[in-house]
Order: sequence, then structure tokens, then C-alpha cells
Amino acid sequence: MTAHTLLGSKPIKLFVILAGFFVANTLIAEFIGIKIFSLERTIGIQALSLSMFGVDGLGFDLTAGVLLWPVVFVMTDIINEYYGQRSVRLLSYLAIALVVYAFIAIYGSIQLTPNEWWQSQSGLLTTDPAMQVSDMDIAYRKIFGQGLWIIIGSMVAFLVGQIVDVTVFHKIKRVTGEDKIWLRATGSTLVSQFIDSFVVLIIAFYIGSDWDLGRVLAIGSMNYIYKFVVAIALTPVIYAAHYLIDSYLGVDTATTMKSEAAQ
Repeated sequence: MTAHTLLGSKPIKLFVILAGFFVANTLIAEFIGIKIFSLERTIGIQALSLSMFGVDGLGFDLTAGVLLWPVVFVMTDIINEYYGQRSVRLLSYLAIALVVYAFIAIYGSIQLTPNEWWQSQSGLLTTDPAMQVSDMDIAYRKIFGQGLWIIIGSMVAFLVGQIVDVTVFHKIKRVTGEDKIWLRATGSTLVSQFIDSFVVLIIAFYIGSDWDLGRVLAIGSMNYIYKFVVAIALTPVIYAAHYLIDSYLGVDTATTMKSEAAQ
């Protein structure tokens, strides 16, 4: 099969597009995850102060990565629907490998001796005195130099979550058939996100930073509540994606692909 024939195939072009967004979202979510933000204050409401597992003052203080992880899991379900479990696993392993490669490259760049002019340019990023950085190299290290346990926890949680997602997705589909897209897509995401929410914290902070288990469970529960709500809210997006993909591929091709993916 020639390159022209491959590029002319709608299923192959669609897979390349979905795979590109899947891997890109995974990479971006990893790197923006270093920032912790207040969801309540971001949307302009008073921050919550809840108590759970003996931990007080809990609110929705989340990593910025949660903005994209739900998108990754929705794309997982779409790829799973049309291309099957093997394709999702391939992309998951590829994403893991590329994230590890990216972190190796970044840790290598952190070890480079900074140029004195660049390092001391407090006004390089902005002329606003309140936003200026006194040492660019320290800022670079702080932003990109995530802890090893956080990286390990995130990668393990992602991989376990993906495997659980595709497994639950197909188990539900075998029972319900082609009906109830919302049940297999949203249901598998809710299960996988539950595991993801706690695995990353247990590895990164319970094992890696000696946090007490109650704090890990409390923060994991708050994270999962957010992910639960977002997963439900994204259900219409899944139906819209199915409609657009079926329209692009044609009903007959889409039906054949979904049938083969289910094998």
C-alpha cells in the first residue's frame, strides 16, 4: 500500500488525528500539572472548607492537569470504540515513552550552565515589577524539575487507568451492545478516574513524601468529585464526537469499524 493510498484512507487519517491529540494532551497535562489552582476562586466563588478523613479545610485545590485528563479519557473511549483495545494500549505505551523521553530531555536541560545575561534578566518576561523573576534559572528548575516520585506516580496512574478504562468499556459493551454509549463511555471513565485519582497520590506523596494516609484519601476524594462531575458533563461531547465521526467515515464504514473493534 502506497503512502498516497494510506493518506487517502479516512479511517487511517482519523486515527492519526486522534492519536496526535491523545499524545499531545497527555504530554501537556503532565507539564502543566505542576501548577495548583483554586477551582472555586477561578470561577469567582468562595473557597470551600470541608472536612474528610480527619483533614480540615479541604477545597477544590487541583493541579492544572485536571483540565486535560478528562479529555484524554474521553479520547480513550472514542479510540476504543472505533479502533479497539490494542490501539488504545499502543497509544498509551507511546504516550508513556514520549513523556519519559521529554522528562529526560528536560532534566538534561536543567543541568546546563545558564547564560549570565539570561539568568539575571528579571524583566525578560515582563515589565511589570510584581511579575519579574530575580533568577531565571531557578524559576526554570522550579517549574520543570518535578519530583521523581510525582513523575512515577503520574505515569503508573495513567497506565493503570487506561488499562482499566478499556477493559470496563468493552465489558459494558458486551452486555449492552451498540446501545447506551453513555453507559460504557462515561461508566468506564468514572471507574478509571477513581483509580487514577488515588494511585498517583499514593505513589507520589504517601510513598514518596511520607504524607499520612488520611490526607491522601481526603485530597484524592476531592479530586475524584471534580472528575466525576466533569465526566458526567462531557457525556454530550461523546455523542457529538460519535455523530461527527460517523458522518465523516460514513455509516457503513463506522459500523464495520466498531464491530471489528469490539472483537
